[in-house]
Amino acid sequence: MAARETLYLKLERNVETQKKDIFLSDLGKLVCADQEILARAKALKVCCFREEKQKRCIVSVMKILEELQKLQPSLEVQNIGETEVIVERVKTEQKKGPWLYLKIAFVSLICFFGPAFTVMAFHNDIGIGDVFGRIYEMVMDEPSDGVTILEISYSIGLAAGIILFFNHIGGRRITKDPTPIEVEMRNYEDQVNNALVETADREGEMIDAS
Repeated sequence: MAARETLYLKLERNVETQKKDIFLSDLGKLVCADQEILARAKALKVCCFREEKQKRCIVSVMKILEELQKLQPSLEVQNIGETEVIVERVKTEQKKGPWLYLKIAFVSLICFFGPAFTVMAFHNDIGIGDVFGRIYEMVMDEPSDGVTILEISYSIGLAAGIILFFNHIGGRRITKDPTPIEVEMRNYEDQVNNALVETADREGEMIDAS
């Protein structure tokens, strides 16, 4: 009896494409010793965007396994990747007009003034100016004029702490570790992906096995 060929499939979680027709090779990586089977599997059409307004579709690995079994009944498939793939259709061109620069400026202002207001509000709540004044008076035995070595040192330390925490100086990374924002963004992205998959499954919009 002839040995069964094995196709190794590693699906991605998110796929961005500009095409209407989505093939299996667009959804991840495939490995097979039989090059003919590998070529046929890569050219397997999985789904398509029928409407221009459709921006996203979710494909289940069960649908892919079903189509591969139709393609080659004796083929053994080993999936070592994701069980669902979120395919998003992106625009072919993104024009850089005044509106884009306006949005960048708006987001930059929010990112600057928002944390600044938060820090100032926190310091105002705890009365840090009074605390520094009392400490200075206790140590120096004279009243503070408002700007002392304590305020200067604290300001420098606060700025240095923020830089070290976010692991960036301008566009340069201090260490190779991911920043806290990058970690939180990955967690948020995973939660969004899980929500999209669960919603599509509940509403029957997932491309699944028949």
